[in-house]
Amino acid sequence: MDGIRILALLPKEWRKDLKHVTGDIAIRVHTDEEVTSAQIRAEVTAILTNPEVSDWELVTCHALTNRRHETKEDTP
Repeated sequence: MDGIRILALLPKEWRKDLKHVTGDIAIRVHTDEEVTSAQIRAEVTAILTNPEVSDWELVTCHALTNRRHETKEDTP
């Protein structure tokens, strides 16, 4: 339930995905290219000061790329 609240508090223009993993939650956000990991971290840290979700903490935040790694089979 808290994960859903956190998703609702994130910016509406971000696409979000939530997974429960052994008592933790993992949230993946898809943003514009201009948004940095530091900006995402700041936004989430601010959200976690909200009394509705203040029992949670940000453990890690890192960028994932959307680039597809080519294999030899993909190369013409």
